[in-house]
Amino acid sequence: MENEDRKSALILDSALPVFARYGFQKTTMADIARATGISRASLYLAFNSKEELFRAGSARAHERTMSEVEAVLGRTGDLVDRIAAAISAFQEGLIAPFSKSENAKELFDTNLKLAKDITIAARSKLLDLLANALAEAQGEIDLKVLEVSPAELAALIAAAMDGIKHSFSADRQSDDALRLLMRILRLALKPEEKNADGVTG
Repeated sequence: MENEDRKSALILDSALPVFARYGFQKTTMADIARATGISRASLYLAFNSKEELFRAGSARAHERTMSEVEAVLGRTGDLVDRIAAAISAFQEGLIAPFSKSENAKELFDTNLKLAKDITIAARSKLLDLLANALAEAQGEIDLKVLEVSPAELAALIAAAMDGIKHSFSADRQSDDALRLLMRILRLALKPEEKNADGVTG
Protein backbone atom coordinates (compact mmCIF):
# COMPACT_ATOMS: atom_id res chain seq x y z
CA MET A 1 0.00 0.00 0.00
CA GLU A 2 2.86 2.38 0.82
CA ASN A 3 4.41 1.77 -2.61
CA GLU A 4 1.05 2.47 -4.25
CA ASP A 5 0.71 5.71 -2.29
CA ARG A 6 4.18 6.81 -3.37
CA LYS A 7 3.36 5.94 -6.97
CA SER A 8 0.12 7.91 -6.85
CA ALA A 9 1.91 10.88 -5.30
CA LEU A 10 4.56 10.75 -8.03
CA ILE A 11 1.88 10.68 -10.73
CA LEU A 12 -0.04 13.58 -9.23
CA ASP A 13 3.11 15.66 -8.79
CA SER A 14 4.09 14.97 -12.39
CA ALA A 15 0.61 15.67 -13.75
CA LEU A 16 0.34 19.15 -12.23
CA PRO A 17 2.83 20.94 -14.54
CA VAL A 18 1.44 19.01 -17.53
CA PHE A 19 -2.08 20.27 -16.87
CA ALA A 20 -0.71 23.76 -16.32
CA ARG A 21 1.15 23.67 -19.63
CA TYR A 22 -1.49 22.13 -21.90
CA GLY A 23 -4.76 22.66 -20.04
CA PHE A 24 -7.14 19.88 -19.09
CA GLN A 25 -8.70 19.24 -22.49
CA LYS A 26 -5.42 18.97 -24.40
CA THR A 27 -3.58 16.93 -21.79
CA THR A 28 -3.62 13.20 -22.47
CA MET A 29 -2.90 10.26 -20.22
CA ALA A 30 0.07 9.57 -22.48
CA ASP A 31 1.44 13.04 -21.66
CA ILE A 32 1.14 12.34 -17.95
CA ALA A 33 2.66 8.88 -18.24
CA ARG A 34 5.59 10.35 -20.15
CA ALA A 35 6.11 13.08 -17.54
CA THR A 36 5.95 10.51 -14.75
CA GLY A 37 8.31 8.13 -16.51
CA ILE A 38 5.93 5.19 -16.50
CA SER A 39 3.93 3.34 -19.13
CA ARG A 40 0.33 4.21 -19.95
CA ALA A 41 -0.68 0.76 -18.73
CA SER A 42 0.94 1.44 -15.37
CA LEU A 43 -0.77 4.84 -15.21
CA TYR A 44 -4.18 3.28 -15.88
CA LEU A 45 -3.59 0.81 -13.05
CA ALA A 46 -3.41 3.78 -10.70
CA PHE A 47 -6.12 5.97 -12.26
CA ASN A 48 -8.92 4.88 -14.55
CA SER A 49 -9.20 8.19 -16.37
CA LYS A 50 -7.84 11.70 -16.72
CA GLU A 51 -10.90 12.96 -14.83
CA GLU A 52 -10.25 10.64 -11.89
CA LEU A 53 -6.61 11.68 -11.82
CA PHE A 54 -7.46 15.39 -11.86
CA ARG A 55 -9.99 14.96 -9.04
CA ALA A 56 -7.45 13.03 -6.97
CA GLY A 57 -4.94 15.82 -7.49
CA SER A 58 -7.48 18.38 -6.39
CA ALA A 59 -8.36 16.37 -3.28
CA ARG A 60 -4.69 16.01 -2.37
CA ALA A 61 -3.96 19.71 -2.89
CA HIS A 62 -6.97 20.80 -0.86
CA GLU A 63 -6.19 18.42 1.99
CA ARG A 64 -2.56 19.48 2.23
CA THR A 65 -3.37 23.17 1.91
CA MET A 66 -6.10 23.18 4.53
CA SER A 67 -3.82 21.33 6.96
CA GLU A 68 -1.27 24.10 6.47
CA VAL A 69 -3.91 26.81 6.89
CA GLU A 70 -5.12 25.20 10.11
CA ALA A 71 -1.56 24.94 11.43
CA VAL A 72 -0.83 28.60 10.65
CA LEU A 73 -3.99 29.89 12.30
CA GLY A 74 -3.35 27.67 15.31
CA ARG A 75 -0.03 29.30 16.08
CA THR A 76 0.46 31.92 18.75
CA GLY A 77 1.18 35.53 17.87
CA ASP A 78 -0.50 38.47 16.22
CA LEU A 79 -3.91 37.55 14.78
CA VAL A 80 -3.68 39.65 11.62
CA ASP A 81 -0.22 38.23 10.87
CA ARG A 82 -1.62 34.72 11.26
CA ILE A 83 -4.57 35.49 8.99
CA ALA A 84 -2.18 36.92 6.38
CA ALA A 85 -0.02 33.78 6.59
CA ALA A 86 -3.11 31.57 6.29
CA ILE A 87 -4.29 33.42 3.20
CA SER A 88 -0.81 33.11 1.67
CA ALA A 89 -0.82 29.37 2.38
CA PHE A 90 -4.26 29.02 0.81
CA GLN A 91 -3.25 30.97 -2.30
CA GLU A 92 0.08 29.17 -2.63
CA GLY A 93 -1.49 25.74 -2.32
CA LEU A 94 -4.63 26.15 -4.41
CA ILE A 95 -4.30 29.22 -6.64
CA ALA A 96 -0.63 29.66 -7.51
CA PRO A 97 -0.09 26.24 -9.17
CA PHE A 98 -2.41 27.20 -12.04
CA SER A 99 -2.62 31.01 -11.84
CA LYS A 100 0.43 31.60 -14.06
CA SER A 101 -0.80 29.18 -16.71
CA GLU A 102 -2.37 30.42 -19.94
CA ASN A 103 -4.98 27.75 -19.26
CA ALA A 104 -5.80 28.99 -15.74
CA LYS A 105 -9.49 29.71 -16.39
CA GLU A 106 -10.06 26.31 -18.00
CA LEU A 107 -8.27 24.55 -15.15
CA PHE A 108 -10.21 26.36 -12.43
CA ASP A 109 -13.46 25.69 -14.31
CA THR A 110 -12.50 22.03 -14.63
CA ASN A 111 -11.84 21.87 -10.92
CA LEU A 112 -15.32 23.21 -10.19
CA LYS A 113 -16.79 20.65 -12.56
CA LEU A 114 -14.87 17.61 -11.34
CA ALA A 115 -14.20 18.50 -7.71
CA LYS A 116 -16.86 21.02 -6.72
CA ASP A 117 -17.66 19.17 -3.50
CA ILE A 118 -13.99 19.16 -2.52
CA THR A 119 -13.68 22.88 -3.23
CA ILE A 120 -16.85 23.74 -1.29
CA ALA A 121 -15.73 21.64 1.69
CA ALA A 122 -12.34 23.39 1.75
CA ARG A 123 -13.95 26.83 1.61
CA SER A 124 -16.31 25.88 4.42
CA LYS A 125 -13.35 24.75 6.50
CA LEU A 126 -11.51 27.99 5.72
CA LEU A 127 -14.49 30.03 6.93
CA ASP A 128 -14.72 27.95 10.13
CA LEU A 129 -10.99 28.28 10.82
CA LEU A 130 -11.03 32.04 10.27
CA ALA A 131 -14.14 32.47 12.40
CA ASN A 132 -12.66 30.39 15.21
CA ALA A 133 -9.40 32.34 15.13
CA LEU A 134 -11.33 35.63 15.31
CA ALA A 135 -13.55 34.36 18.12
CA GLU A 136 -10.59 33.12 20.16
CA ALA A 137 -8.78 36.45 19.81
CA GLN A 138 -11.47 38.54 21.48
CA GLY A 139 -8.97 39.63 24.13
CA GLU A 140 -6.68 40.90 21.38
CA ILE A 141 -9.30 42.45 19.12
CA ASP A 142 -12.73 43.98 19.56
CA LEU A 143 -15.36 42.98 17.02
CA LYS A 144 -18.00 45.04 18.80
CA VAL A 145 -16.60 48.21 17.28
CA LEU A 146 -17.39 46.77 13.84
CA GLU A 147 -20.73 45.36 14.94
CA VAL A 148 -19.88 42.09 13.23
CA SER A 149 -19.69 38.46 14.30
CA PRO A 150 -16.59 36.27 13.77
CA ALA A 151 -18.44 34.28 11.10
CA GLU A 152 -19.52 37.42 9.24
CA LEU A 153 -16.01 38.87 9.23
CA ALA A 154 -14.56 35.52 8.14
CA ALA A 155 -16.97 35.50 5.18
CA LEU A 156 -15.95 39.05 4.26
CA ILE A 157 -12.24 38.14 4.34
CA ALA A 158 -12.88 35.10 2.13
CA ALA A 159 -14.94 37.22 -0.30
CA ALA A 160 -12.11 39.75 -0.49
CA MET A 161 -9.70 36.91 -1.25
CA ASP A 162 -11.93 35.80 -4.12
CA GLY A 163 -12.13 39.33 -5.48
CA ILE A 164 -8.38 39.74 -5.40
CA LYS A 165 -7.90 36.40 -7.14
CA HIS A 166 -10.23 37.36 -10.00
CA SER A 167 -9.20 41.00 -10.33
CA PHE A 168 -5.42 40.70 -10.36
CA SER A 169 -3.47 38.35 -12.62
CA ALA A 170 0.05 39.60 -11.91
CA ASP A 171 1.62 38.18 -8.76
CA ARG A 172 2.89 41.53 -7.50
CA GLN A 173 -0.49 43.20 -7.90
CA SER A 174 -2.13 40.33 -6.05
CA ASP A 175 0.45 40.47 -3.26
CA ASP A 176 0.06 44.24 -2.94
CA ALA A 177 -3.73 43.89 -2.77
CA LEU A 178 -3.47 41.25 -0.04
CA ARG A 179 -1.12 43.44 1.98
CA LEU A 180 -3.58 46.33 1.66
CA LEU A 181 -6.39 44.05 2.83
CA MET A 182 -4.38 43.11 5.91
CA ARG A 183 -3.59 46.76 6.69
CA ILE A 184 -7.29 47.60 6.48
CA LEU A 185 -8.15 44.61 8.66
CA ARG A 186 -5.54 45.61 11.25
CA LEU A 187 -6.86 49.18 11.44
CA ALA A 188 -10.43 47.95 11.70
CA LEU A 189 -9.67 45.43 14.45
CA LYS A 190 -7.07 47.47 16.33
CA PRO A 191 -7.95 51.14 15.80
CA GLU A 192 -6.13 52.07 19.01
CA GLU A 193 -2.73 51.03 17.62
CA LYS A 194 -0.33 53.83 16.74
CA ASN A 195 0.49 54.56 13.15
CA ALA A 196 3.98 55.03 11.72
CA ASP A 197 4.09 58.63 12.99
CA GLY A 198 3.36 57.54 16.52
CA VAL A 199 -0.14 59.02 16.46
CA THR A 200 -2.87 56.94 17.97
CA GLY A 201 -5.37 55.81 15.32
